[in-house]
Amino acid sequence: MKINIVLSTYNGAKFLAEQIESIQKQTFTDWQLLIRDDGSTDETPQIIKQFVAADKRIKFINADKRENFGVIKNFFTLVKFEAADYYFFSDQDDVWLPNKMATMLDEAAKHDQAKPLMVYMDLSVVDENLVVTQPSMIRSQSHHANTTLLAELTENTVTGGVAMINHALAEKWVDTDDIVMHDWYLALLATATGKLVYIDKPGELYRQHDNNVLGARTLRKRFAKWLNPLQALGKYWWLIRTSQKQAGLLLGQPDLSTRQREMVEAYVGIINQGMTQRLSLLKKYQFKKNKRFHTAVFRTLIVTKLGYRKK
Repeated sequence: MKINIVLSTYNGAKFLAEQIESIQKQTFTDWQLLIRDDGSTDETPQIIKQFVAADKRIKFINADKRENFGVIKNFFTLVKFEAADYYFFSDQDDVWLPNKMATMLDEAAKHDQAKPLMVYMDLSVVDENLVVTQPSMIRSQSHHANTTLLAELTENTVTGGVAMINHALAEKWVDTDDIVMHDWYLALLATATGKLVYIDKPGELYRQHDNNVLGARTLRKRFAKWLNPLQALGKYWWLIRTSQKQAGLLLGQPDLSTRQREMVEAYVGIINQGMTQRLSLLKKYQFKKNKRFHTAVFRTLIVTKLGYRKK
């Protein structure tokens, strides 16, 4: 069994060593860590080279040419660099809990490896000093974890740093265009063509700091957003439009069931329908968000098209 851990780095010198050390401390030890740097200007490349020199399981795949790809293409390049049975995604600034890989591999062994599979875990949100601020990111941010296509069409609960995919799912990832984020798209693929499995325990300490590319929703972030209603409205519509484009990529999958295809087509095209038809589609498929408030906003915008600007 071959296990690849894929790690994308960019100016991560402050916390990178701690993350790699947490991978080295895993109870499961038969892995290969592939790192691609996305054009760092800090000490990140030097830190990577030090680990490569000390641990033969670690490879720096672009040590001599570090052009900037962006996070999605960076992870795509890492997954396609070398085939494996399973691929674990790693961010550069978190800390993996020791049994994370063993727990996920034990779960994966219960499923048919000929079919696409994604396994993911919860996270404990911590500050820069690893003090826990939210024991469960799933419960505090999303209320519950998604495992179905219907839920993942509109909202993602998979965080890449606690996600693992098998080779059958990796083979289905063939492009990066119109993808909101790699973890969300792979979760969509898994729910549409195979299985998305959630393990209800934390797999890592998810560090929040000023340089996070994304990050957990905090009260400060939410408050800042709602101080500017027009900005919040624009963000909602951006998320709806981009999630529709991303969902549309599934229509190229030949193994979608008729029901799945009809549901995806309905979500992708709902904005272009008349109000009566929009209401009918919302009722038929029950498109929603994970929390009631966001479901209310989402459905209100779909029905009224308040603030919608066709692009």
